[in-house]
Amino acid sequence: MANIDVPVVIVGGGGAGLTASMLLSGLGVDSLLVSALPTTSVLPKAHLLNQRTMEILGDAGVADAIYAVGTPRAEMAKTAFYAGFTGWTDAGRCLGQLDAWGGGGTDLEWESASPRWCANLPQIRLEPLMKQRAEELAPGRVRFGHEVVSLDHDDDGVRITVRVRDSGEEYSVRSKFLIACDGGRFVGPRLGVEYEGLRDAGSMISIHMTADFSPWARDPDVLIRWTWLPHMSKMATLVPMGPTRWGPTSEEWVFHLNYSNDDPRRLDGALVEADMREALGIGDCDVTIHMITRWELMGVVASSFRVGNVFFAGDAAHRHPPTGGLGLTSATQDVHNLCWKLAYVLAGDARPGLLDSYESERRSSIHANVDNSLTSALNHIVIGDTLGLVDPEQTAEAGWAKVAKVWGDDPADEEYRERVRLAIASQTQEFRKLNVEYGYRYSSGAILPDGTPEPVSPDPTRVYRPSTRPGSPLPHAWVTTRGGERISTLDAVRPGRFVLIAGSDGAAWVDAAREIASASQFPLDAYTLGHLAGDLLDLECSWLRHREFAEDGAILVRPDRFIAWRSLSSSSSPQEDLRDALASILATTL
Repeated sequence: MANIDVPVVIVGGGGAGLTASMLLSGLGVDSLLVSALPTTSVLPKAHLLNQRTMEILGDAGVADAIYAVGTPRAEMAKTAFYAGFTGWTDAGRCLGQLDAWGGGGTDLEWESASPRWCANLPQIRLEPLMKQRAEELAPGRVRFGHEVVSLDHDDDGVRITVRVRDSGEEYSVRSKFLIACDGGRFVGPRLGVEYEGLRDAGSMISIHMTADFSPWARDPDVLIRWTWLPHMSKMATLVPMGPTRWGPTSEEWVFHLNYSNDDPRRLDGALVEADMREALGIGDCDVTIHMITRWELMGVVASSFRVGNVFFAGDAAHRHPPTGGLGLTSATQDVHNLCWKLAYVLAGDARPGLLDSYESERRSSIHANVDNSLTSALNHIVIGDTLGLVDPEQTAEAGWAKVAKVWGDDPADEEYRERVRLAIASQTQEFRKLNVEYGYRYSSGAILPDGTPEPVSPDPTRVYRPSTRPGSPLPHAWVTTRGGERISTLDAVRPGRFVLIAGSDGAAWVDAAREIASASQFPLDAYTLGHLAGDLLDLECSWLRHREFAEDGAILVRPDRFIAWRSLSSSSSPQEDLRDALASILATTL
């Protein structure tokens, strides 16, 4: 095969790599994706996609395809905790339910955060959709079964040698930048990048299987079933995987069970299947097992997100427990932050100093995500301890006797019931963590502080307070165009372009922005936005609730929809102020 010279090479074809490929194509950047694996994921793996991630996948042109085949909103509105599954007299009793991921559209705070809603689609079915879209945008540039066997880098760029695994043929790729999305398998170790954080937090097995669990899996609005097993003093997790039906009638399921790290049973497939049958109480129910996987529960972050012109994203930069669904979503947000910056540097619209902001911006939010995932995972153990179901020496009868107090009516057990209710309620840190998923803020040289204090949320995990303070994500608000179309403010940010949004009296800011864009061919759009006057109309006063600046002020929004600069009011020299802001953000001059 011919050697290749390409601006960006992507190593790894999972969620991060495929998203990077799609986004770079949308930004007009030629890239090559190579993956050592023969195809996309053969495992369900991650499945939850939060609102910000769906916005990004909307930019990539694949969100609608995901919604079309993913879990209907009504069937992922809740999560629930159960005592057993079947096989015991009281098995299947619900211990408590929680709304999850916006409650299927019933939670107005989630609805007001974004025009997109959360989705659910396992990677085994998500990644083929992403790969198809990436290939449509970059024919011949998405290559699976192509393994990187050597890597060299210098100040000018990166050179890799790629081997075609089927034929053994090799070719060379020279690129300005490399995005490592290979899960830390090759690039990171080669460049001395290590993981730091908590390892060996637990040893897990997962079984992907086809089975009819509809006789026992009730509650059609529940997605994840956290099943405490009084007869085993363990918790098992059961998640429907579709593909054509969801909820209790799902054709496929994933079952998770934890083992101690030194338990030899986890290494024997027949014993693992036996443990699954005992845990669920399904006896000889017809089950087709597709795959058993063993994995380590950990929360780690890479020692560096960048080495020279090599950038690390997704599992190559961080690994999370699956609790909260923050791993895949963090991966897509990594490359969303990075790709527009690479495009600007390659186009000459920014200097390489802009790229220094990638690690400082992403590292803070990644640490918050890893911490939340770990805390959520550990809190499930707290729930089990509250139930009295974490003692492996406890008999089945003793376990069932303890948990039966939850639905009993003995006044002496009311304190126990209250502690269980509160323990389950505390898990809203996993299922109603809107501020973790959506409200994270950036601080870097590509964000210009305006001297105002950072907004304080009454609950830094659960309550998201939209803001226009620099570093915040652009608040979503429904506005109306001059043509009468109702759009989100997020839609005003076109891929790869900055946008200035001014108040209804901010025409001077808009004129300044348009003059800069015209004079330098810089990708900058500008709009006035007000209730009764402006290029965009705030007829519902939706924007007014979040604006936080005067009618003659303005904000500058980056292509990744984060606010980079704000002027609370007018200026005597708007064009000079705006030029200075852009020059500082982009580490260049205009």
